[in-house]
Amino acid sequence: MATFVQSAGFPILLPLLFFFSPSSRSTTSTPLNTSSTKLPPLSTLAFLCFAFGPMLTGDNLMYSHGLLYLPVSTYSLLCATQLAFNALFSFFFNSQKFTPFIFNSLVLLTISATLLAVNTNSENMTGIPKGKTFASGEWKILRNGMENYGKGRVSYMMTLIWTAVTWQISSIAMLGLIFEVSSLFCNVISTLAMPAVPILAVMFFHDKMDGVKVTALLAVSGFLSYIYQHYLDDSKSKVYKTSNNEASGAGAVMEVC
Repeated sequence: MATFVQSAGFPILLPLLFFFSPSSRSTTSTPLNTSSTKLPPLSTLAFLCFAFGPMLTGDNLMYSHGLLYLPVSTYSLLCATQLAFNALFSFFFNSQKFTPFIFNSLVLLTISATLLAVNTNSENMTGIPKGKTFASGEWKILRNGMENYGKGRVSYMMTLIWTAVTWQISSIAMLGLIFEVSSLFCNVISTLAMPAVPILAVMFFHDKMDGVKVTALLAVSGFLSYIYQHYLDDSKSKVYKTSNNEASGAGAVMEVC
């Protein structure tokens, strides 16, 4: 069910695809960049959808099976390592630059997520048959899950529907972060979510503040370190543009004279 909910909400994105299609922006584009916004052939789009769709579904399925067969602490620890792997691949494939602030952010976020994973209450998943893999037959008992849901069928369906919608919003937001900033920054945001949950639980559900939740504050400081580096980069970019504009203006004045 978790895999299905993560993948089944894609139809809500179809209206956005037509609304933000390149054809709707062609009237404002110049002749020089009109060809760059042309959609690829339908066969290419269909191939990409059928190729990446099952891959994404398989990724969601592996997360679901990790929760099903692994103790919570082990699952959380594995999830905490993805930031380190992403940083490594970004360095080799995307030439990601690692400043002291970015390195400090990665270290603090990884330590915070790891400590939370180690201190998570583990559950021994001994009641699950080892023979279950991908075809577990869970679909046969979905009706029972709805009928046994404590708050009723309507609440059950609303939970599934809004979970599917928010997953699509999350996917689009992460894709936007990758295009506008970097894949590493997108992964920093994703890693920040795990330590942020205990802090939000203290704020909104009045959970008791303990050492584990204090450890989660390391993630906040690591995130601020990454943001500060972006602030420095943005400031340098503005200074560079200003100096170039001033140089161009001075050159124009010299030509007129």
